[in-house]
Amino acid sequence: MADARRRLRSGTVVLGGMGLLAATLAACSSDPDKRCVNRDSYLFRKGYEVVSDKNCKPGVSSKSAWYYGGKKKSGWVDGGSFTKPRSGSGGSGGSGGSGGGHGGVDRGGFGGGSGKSGG
Repeated sequence: MADARRRLRSGTVVLGGMGLLAATLAACSSDPDKRCVNRDSYLFRKGYEVVSDKNCKPGVSSKSAWYYGGKKKSGWVDGGSFTKPRSGSGGSGGSGGSGGGHGGVDRGGFGGGSGKSGG
């Protein structure tokens, strides 16, 4: 009986250690994918022009801002948002499947999104 308790305790320690490791790794990787962009540079087919991170420091430029998520291509980024994702929300993709999704967050849920009831 004592041997079974010892085994159970050591299993708990291992599982607890794995949980701690997973939480630590998740915390380290939770920094969202962000890029500094010129807010005035938006082009329909390209998105926003990516600029140097130093432009997004406070007091440097009012035209630059952090842009989260999206896909970067040839110095431009599109499909993300200016709104910083909440910690632990997972993923760093864009809008999750709704049209172009500039500036919005698709949270899912029930309904088709039209705001009308059937009938």
